[in-house]
Amino acid sequence: MTENEHIAGDEKEAGATHSGFVALIGPTNAGKSTLMNRLVGAKVSIVSHKVQTTRAIVRGIAIHGRAQIVFMDTPGIFKPRRRLDRAMVTSAWGGAKDADLIMLLIDSERGLRGDAEAILEGLKEVRQPKILALNKIDQVKREDLLKLAAAANEVVPFERTFMISATTGSGCDDLMDYLAQTLPEGPWYYPEDQISDLPMRQLAAEITREKLFLRLHQELPYSSHVETEKWEERKDGSVRIEQVIYVERESQKKITLGKGGEAIKAISTASRNELSEILEQPVHLFLFVKVRENWGDDPERFREMGLEFPRH
Repeated sequence: MTENEHIAGDEKEAGATHSGFVALIGPTNAGKSTLMNRLVGAKVSIVSHKVQTTRAIVRGIAIHGRAQIVFMDTPGIFKPRRRLDRAMVTSAWGGAKDADLIMLLIDSERGLRGDAEAILEGLKEVRQPKILALNKIDQVKREDLLKLAAAANEVVPFERTFMISATTGSGCDDLMDYLAQTLPEGPWYYPEDQISDLPMRQLAAEITREKLFLRLHQELPYSSHVETEKWEERKDGSVRIEQVIYVERESQKKITLGKGGEAIKAISTASRNELSEILEQPVHLFLFVKVRENWGDDPERFREMGLEFPRH
Protein backbone atom coordinates (compact mmCIF):
# COMPACT_ATOMS: atom_id res chain seq x y z
CA MET A 1 0.00 0.00 0.00
CA THR A 2 1.37 3.41 -0.96
CA GLU A 3 1.48 6.36 1.46
CA ASN A 4 -1.27 7.98 -0.58
CA GLU A 5 -3.58 4.95 -0.35
CA HIS A 6 -2.85 4.63 3.37
CA ILE A 7 -3.91 8.24 4.00
CA ALA A 8 -7.01 7.85 1.84
CA GLY A 9 -7.88 4.60 3.63
CA ASP A 10 -7.61 6.17 7.09
CA GLU A 11 -9.78 9.06 5.96
CA LYS A 12 -12.44 6.74 4.54
CA GLU A 13 -12.82 5.00 7.91
CA ALA A 14 -13.80 8.36 9.39
CA GLY A 15 -16.31 9.05 6.57
CA ALA A 16 -16.44 9.57 2.81
CA THR A 17 -13.57 11.56 1.30
CA HIS A 18 -13.93 13.89 -1.67
CA SER A 19 -11.32 14.85 -4.23
CA GLY A 20 -11.10 16.54 -7.59
CA PHE A 21 -9.53 19.10 -9.87
CA VAL A 22 -10.63 22.73 -10.06
CA ALA A 23 -9.34 24.74 -13.04
CA LEU A 24 -8.78 28.37 -12.17
CA ILE A 25 -9.14 30.38 -15.38
CA GLY A 26 -9.50 34.04 -16.21
CA PRO A 27 -7.93 37.03 -17.93
CA THR A 28 -4.32 37.97 -17.17
CA ASN A 29 -3.80 39.71 -13.82
CA ALA A 30 -7.24 38.73 -12.47
CA GLY A 31 -5.49 37.47 -9.32
CA LYS A 32 -5.46 33.71 -10.02
CA SER A 33 -2.01 33.03 -8.55
CA THR A 34 -2.75 35.14 -5.45
CA LEU A 35 -6.03 33.28 -4.95
CA MET A 36 -4.46 29.85 -5.36
CA ASN A 37 -1.70 30.66 -2.87
CA ARG A 38 -4.41 31.88 -0.46
CA LEU A 39 -6.56 28.74 -0.83
CA VAL A 40 -3.62 26.33 -0.61
CA GLY A 41 -2.16 28.27 2.33
CA ALA A 42 1.35 28.36 0.86
CA LYS A 43 3.32 29.82 -2.02
CA VAL A 44 2.89 27.49 -5.01
CA SER A 45 2.37 29.95 -7.86
CA ILE A 46 4.36 33.06 -8.69
CA VAL A 47 2.74 36.44 -8.28
CA SER A 48 3.85 39.64 -9.99
CA HIS A 49 2.41 42.85 -11.37
CA LYS A 50 3.57 41.82 -14.83
CA VAL A 51 0.84 40.13 -16.86
CA GLN A 52 1.09 36.53 -18.03
CA THR A 53 3.58 35.42 -15.38
CA THR A 54 2.03 31.95 -15.02
CA ARG A 55 3.10 30.09 -18.17
CA ALA A 56 2.21 26.44 -17.64
CA ILE A 57 -0.41 24.81 -15.44
CA VAL A 58 0.64 24.76 -11.79
CA ARG A 59 -1.28 22.49 -9.41
CA GLY A 60 -1.78 23.54 -5.81
CA ILE A 61 -3.23 21.02 -3.36
CA ALA A 62 -5.51 22.04 -0.49
CA ILE A 63 -7.17 19.95 2.24
CA HIS A 64 -10.54 21.21 3.47
CA GLY A 65 -12.34 18.93 5.91
CA ARG A 66 -12.50 15.51 4.23
CA ALA A 67 -11.86 16.93 0.77
CA GLN A 68 -8.63 17.24 -1.20
CA ILE A 69 -9.01 20.06 -3.72
CA VAL A 70 -6.42 20.22 -6.50
CA PHE A 71 -6.37 23.72 -7.98
CA MET A 72 -4.97 24.12 -11.48
CA ASP A 73 -3.63 27.67 -11.87
CA THR A 74 -3.75 28.16 -15.63
CA PRO A 75 -2.00 30.88 -17.64
CA GLY A 76 -4.15 33.98 -18.13
CA ILE A 77 -6.24 33.77 -21.28
CA PHE A 78 -5.62 36.63 -23.69
CA LYS A 79 -5.35 37.30 -27.41
CA PRO A 80 -2.12 35.53 -28.43
CA ARG A 81 0.46 37.33 -30.56
CA ARG A 82 3.53 35.09 -30.42
CA ARG A 83 4.25 31.37 -30.37
CA LEU A 84 4.72 31.39 -26.57
CA ASP A 85 1.38 33.20 -26.18
CA ARG A 86 -0.39 30.56 -28.29
CA ALA A 87 1.12 27.74 -26.23
CA MET A 88 0.00 29.38 -22.98
CA VAL A 89 -3.59 29.97 -24.12
CA THR A 90 -3.84 26.40 -25.46
CA SER A 91 -2.52 25.14 -22.10
CA ALA A 92 -5.13 27.19 -20.20
CA TRP A 93 -8.10 25.88 -22.21
CA GLY A 94 -6.69 22.34 -22.07
CA GLY A 95 -6.50 22.60 -18.27
CA ALA A 96 -10.11 23.75 -18.10
CA LYS A 97 -11.33 20.80 -20.16
CA ASP A 98 -9.45 18.30 -17.93
CA ALA A 99 -10.97 19.54 -14.65
CA ASP A 100 -13.97 18.36 -12.60
CA LEU A 101 -15.08 21.95 -12.12
CA ILE A 102 -14.12 25.30 -13.63
CA MET A 103 -13.79 28.50 -11.62
CA LEU A 104 -13.74 31.70 -13.66
CA LEU A 105 -12.03 34.54 -11.80
CA ILE A 106 -12.92 38.07 -12.84
CA ASP A 107 -11.32 41.27 -11.58
CA SER A 108 -14.35 43.24 -10.31
CA GLU A 109 -12.70 46.58 -11.04
CA ARG A 110 -12.09 45.70 -14.70
CA GLY A 111 -15.39 43.87 -15.16
CA LEU A 112 -16.12 42.13 -18.45
CA ARG A 113 -14.02 44.39 -20.63
CA GLY A 114 -11.51 42.89 -23.08
CA ASP A 115 -10.43 39.28 -22.60
CA ALA A 116 -13.08 38.47 -19.95
CA GLU A 117 -15.85 38.76 -22.55
CA ALA A 118 -14.05 36.42 -24.96
CA ILE A 119 -13.44 33.88 -22.16
CA LEU A 120 -17.15 33.85 -21.28
CA GLU A 121 -17.97 33.10 -24.92
CA GLY A 122 -15.39 30.29 -24.93
CA LEU A 123 -16.87 28.79 -21.75
CA LYS A 124 -20.19 28.19 -23.54
CA GLU A 125 -18.47 25.30 -25.36
CA VAL A 126 -17.08 23.69 -22.19
CA ARG A 127 -19.27 20.97 -20.66
CA GLN A 128 -17.94 20.94 -17.06
CA PRO A 129 -19.87 22.66 -14.25
CA LYS A 130 -18.72 26.25 -13.83
CA ILE A 131 -18.66 28.72 -10.94
CA LEU A 132 -17.89 32.43 -11.01
CA ALA A 133 -15.64 34.24 -8.50
CA LEU A 134 -15.60 38.03 -8.54
CA ASN A 135 -12.28 39.16 -7.06
CA LYS A 136 -11.18 42.46 -5.45
CA ILE A 137 -14.69 43.08 -4.06
CA ASP A 138 -13.28 45.50 -1.48
CA GLN A 139 -12.55 47.93 -4.36
CA VAL A 140 -16.07 48.01 -5.89
CA LYS A 141 -19.57 49.14 -4.74
CA ARG A 142 -22.02 46.34 -3.94
CA GLU A 143 -24.58 47.40 -6.57
CA ASP A 144 -21.86 47.31 -9.25
CA LEU A 145 -20.84 43.81 -8.12
CA LEU A 146 -24.44 42.59 -8.43
CA LYS A 147 -24.72 44.08 -11.94
CA LEU A 148 -21.44 42.42 -12.95
CA ALA A 149 -22.58 39.04 -11.57
CA ALA A 150 -25.89 39.32 -13.44
CA ALA A 151 -24.18 40.28 -16.72
CA ALA A 152 -21.76 37.31 -16.54
CA ASN A 153 -24.53 34.85 -15.65
CA GLU A 154 -26.55 36.03 -18.66
CA VAL A 155 -23.78 34.76 -20.94
CA VAL A 156 -22.94 31.57 -18.99
CA PRO A 157 -25.32 30.10 -16.38
CA PHE A 158 -22.89 29.53 -13.47
CA GLU A 159 -23.76 27.01 -10.74
CA ARG A 160 -22.81 29.57 -8.09
CA THR A 161 -21.32 33.07 -7.89
CA PHE A 162 -18.87 33.98 -5.12
CA MET A 163 -17.68 37.43 -4.14
CA ILE A 164 -14.15 37.27 -2.76
CA SER A 165 -10.91 39.07 -2.09
CA ALA A 166 -7.84 36.93 -2.79
CA THR A 167 -5.71 39.48 -0.91
CA THR A 168 -7.70 39.65 2.36
CA GLY A 169 -9.31 36.19 2.20
CA SER A 170 -12.85 37.60 2.38
CA GLY A 171 -15.39 35.06 1.03
CA CYS A 172 -12.74 32.34 0.61
CA ASP A 173 -14.08 30.09 3.41
CA ASP A 174 -17.51 29.91 1.75
CA LEU A 175 -15.84 29.12 -1.57
CA MET A 176 -13.79 26.28 -0.02
CA ASP A 177 -16.86 24.87 1.77
CA TYR A 178 -18.72 24.74 -1.54
CA LEU A 179 -15.83 23.07 -3.41
CA ALA A 180 -15.34 20.47 -0.64
CA GLN A 181 -19.03 19.48 -0.80
CA THR A 182 -19.33 19.60 -4.60
CA LEU A 183 -16.29 17.60 -5.75
CA PRO A 184 -16.96 13.89 -6.28
CA GLU A 185 -16.50 11.26 -3.58
CA GLY A 186 -13.24 9.37 -3.92
CA PRO A 187 -9.76 8.80 -2.50
CA TRP A 188 -7.22 11.60 -2.31
CA TYR A 189 -4.79 11.92 -5.21
CA TYR A 190 -1.78 13.15 -3.23
CA PRO A 191 -0.22 12.61 0.22
CA GLU A 192 -1.71 14.85 2.92
CA ASP A 193 1.38 17.05 3.31
CA GLN A 194 1.96 17.73 -0.40
CA ILE A 195 1.01 21.23 -1.57
CA SER A 196 2.08 21.15 -5.23
CA ASP A 197 2.93 18.68 -7.98
CA LEU A 198 5.58 21.03 -9.38
CA PRO A 199 9.05 19.44 -9.14
CA MET A 200 11.23 21.35 -6.67
CA ARG A 201 13.77 22.30 -9.36
CA GLN A 202 10.98 23.90 -11.40
CA LEU A 203 9.44 25.61 -8.37
CA ALA A 204 12.88 27.07 -7.55
CA ALA A 205 13.14 28.43 -11.11
CA GLU A 206 9.66 29.93 -10.82
CA ILE A 207 10.59 31.70 -7.58
CA THR A 208 13.69 33.24 -9.18
CA ARG A 209 11.59 34.27 -12.20
CA GLU A 210 9.16 36.01 -9.86
CA LYS A 211 11.98 37.94 -8.17
CA LEU A 212 13.31 38.87 -11.62
CA PHE A 213 9.93 40.32 -12.60
CA LEU A 214 9.42 42.12 -9.29
CA ARG A 215 12.83 43.78 -9.57
CA LEU A 216 12.87 44.56 -13.30
CA HIS A 217 9.27 44.46 -14.52
CA GLN A 218 9.49 47.92 -16.09
CA GLU A 219 12.88 47.51 -17.76
CA LEU A 220 12.93 43.83 -18.72
CA PRO A 221 10.55 42.60 -21.40
CA TYR A 222 8.46 39.48 -20.99
CA SER A 223 10.96 37.36 -22.93
CA SER A 224 13.07 35.97 -20.09
CA HIS A 225 13.18 32.43 -18.77
CA VAL A 226 14.83 30.69 -15.79
CA GLU A 227 16.08 27.09 -15.65
CA THR A 228 17.54 25.20 -12.68
CA GLU A 229 20.62 23.47 -14.09
CA LYS A 230 22.21 21.97 -10.95
CA TRP A 231 20.84 20.89 -7.58
CA GLU A 232 23.30 19.43 -5.10
CA GLU A 233 22.36 18.32 -1.58
CA ARG A 234 25.45 18.87 0.58
CA LYS A 235 26.69 16.93 3.62
CA ASP A 236 26.26 19.95 5.91
CA GLY A 237 22.48 19.92 5.22
CA SER A 238 22.56 22.84 2.79
CA VAL A 239 21.72 22.76 -0.91
CA ARG A 240 23.69 24.30 -3.79
CA ILE A 241 21.50 25.50 -6.68
CA GLU A 242 22.72 26.82 -10.03
CA GLN A 243 20.24 28.57 -12.30
CA VAL A 244 20.47 30.20 -15.71
CA ILE A 245 18.42 33.26 -16.66
CA TYR A 246 17.93 33.29 -20.44
CA VAL A 247 17.32 36.60 -22.21
CA GLU A 248 17.09 37.35 -25.92
CA ARG A 249 19.53 40.26 -26.30
CA GLU A 250 22.81 41.55 -24.89
CA SER A 251 21.05 44.75 -23.78
CA GLN A 252 18.64 42.64 -21.66
CA LYS A 253 21.60 40.86 -20.07
CA LYS A 254 23.04 44.23 -18.98
CA ILE A 255 19.68 45.20 -17.43
CA THR A 256 19.44 41.86 -15.60
CA LEU A 257 22.95 42.18 -14.17
CA GLY A 258 22.51 45.86 -13.26
CA LYS A 259 25.22 48.41 -12.55
CA GLY A 260 28.08 46.66 -10.78
CA GLY A 261 25.96 43.48 -10.57
CA GLU A 262 23.51 45.25 -8.23
CA ALA A 263 20.30 43.89 -9.82
CA ILE A 264 21.38 40.24 -10.04
CA LYS A 265 22.62 40.33 -6.41
CA ALA A 266 19.26 41.65 -5.19
CA ILE A 267 17.36 39.03 -7.24
CA SER A 268 19.63 36.27 -5.93
CA THR A 269 19.23 37.35 -2.30
CA ALA A 270 15.43 37.57 -2.50
CA SER A 271 15.17 34.18 -4.23
CA ARG A 272 17.64 32.49 -1.87
CA ASN A 273 15.79 33.77 1.23
CA GLU A 274 12.45 32.45 -0.02
CA LEU A 275 13.92 29.10 -1.12
CA SER A 276 15.59 28.65 2.30
CA GLU A 277 12.20 29.23 3.93
CA ILE A 278 10.39 26.74 1.66
CA LEU A 279 13.09 24.06 1.82
CA GLU A 280 13.78 24.65 5.52
CA GLN A 281 17.53 24.36 4.87
CA PRO A 282 20.35 26.78 3.96
CA VAL A 283 20.55 27.55 0.23
CA HIS A 284 23.62 28.55 -1.81
CA LEU A 285 22.18 30.06 -5.00
CA PHE A 286 24.27 30.91 -8.06
CA LEU A 287 22.64 32.79 -10.95
CA PHE A 288 24.07 33.06 -14.46
CA VAL A 289 22.67 35.22 -17.27
CA LYS A 290 22.93 33.96 -20.84
CA VAL A 291 21.82 35.47 -24.13
CA ARG A 292 19.89 33.01 -26.27
CA GLU A 293 18.35 34.77 -29.24
CA ASN A 294 14.80 33.72 -30.08
CA TRP A 295 14.56 31.24 -27.21
CA GLY A 296 10.80 31.71 -27.63
CA ASP A 297 11.05 29.61 -30.82
CA ASP A 298 13.03 26.76 -29.19
CA PRO A 299 10.95 23.58 -28.56
CA GLU A 300 13.30 22.53 -25.73
CA ARG A 301 12.49 25.68 -23.72
CA PHE A 302 8.76 24.96 -24.11
CA ARG A 303 9.26 21.42 -22.77
CA GLU A 304 11.12 22.88 -19.77
CA MET A 305 8.08 25.06 -19.05
CA GLY A 306 5.64 22.16 -19.40
CA LEU A 307 4.07 23.61 -22.55
CA GLU A 308 3.25 22.06 -25.89
CA PHE A 309 5.33 23.61 -28.71
CA PRO A 310 2.96 25.15 -31.31
CA ARG A 311 4.09 24.13 -34.79
CA HIS A 312 2.66 27.24 -36.45
